[in-house]
Amino acid sequence: MPVHTNAAVTQVDARPDIARGGVGLVKVSTWDVGTPERQRAAIEAIGAAWRKRSWPDLGLLSYTVHVGNDGRTLLHYSQWTDEDAYQQFFSAGFRDERNAEIDAAVPGIQRLGLHSYELYRGGRGNPDDLRIPGCVVIVEVEFDGPDRERQRDWVDGVFDALASDPKLTAAEGPDGDDRPGAAGISGWFHLGADGTRVLNYAEWTDAASHVAALAAPGDGIGSATEAWERVHSYPGVRESRVNRYTPGLSLHPGA
Repeated sequence: MPVHTNAAVTQVDARPDIARGGVGLVKVSTWDVGTPERQRAAIEAIGAAWRKRSWPDLGLLSYTVHVGNDGRTLLHYSQWTDEDAYQQFFSAGFRDERNAEIDAAVPGIQRLGLHSYELYRGGRGNPDDLRIPGCVVIVEVEFDGPDRERQRDWVDGVFDALASDPKLTAAEGPDGDDRPGAAGISGWFHLGADGTRVLNYAEWTDAASHVAALAAPGDGIGSATEAWERVHSYPGVRESRVNRYTPGLSLHPGA
């Protein structure tokens, strides 16, 4: 049976510790709640539903919800020890009882799918960078079929392109660091368990800086290098999506 622990505790900076130990599985899902007012109401309902109950299972390490800058969506990011822990949580009804309370407070939520991932590689661009992210950028890449080696190869290609990009590795300008992407703090690449998708959880100082970096002269964040061309034209990529979120609510078990 699942082990009950102390009540959920809200994390001060509303973000998960992506690099924490013991994480064998990450679950990511999106809810469409329709309006900014309903986003706020849903965040409040989620917090209330979790904080009034004991933490359901030691296999659930954290649960985070971010608020979509589109004014309608919520991104859910939860860390688990493994798939068995999640299945215990689901079969015991812990998810359903919380969702029922949330749905009563905010009727009509559309749940747009749940995907399983494992963290592959990533980190802060500068390990000494202590800036607090004000924006989370989620990049989702979907391939035309399952291929574990292809997932890793695509991510490795992104890191090769970043490492060899003269625009990103150049020293900062005389008026401060005005390089495209300088406001980027970290990037964490996850591989979909079904072999068909990659998710990058990227932290930025703020949404406006990410928008400006994408719109920078030339090729935006990346230069027109052969390495970036290999990433952009990688065979088998069916779709890619970029969405921005504001940190909203992060919960973990009490001590």
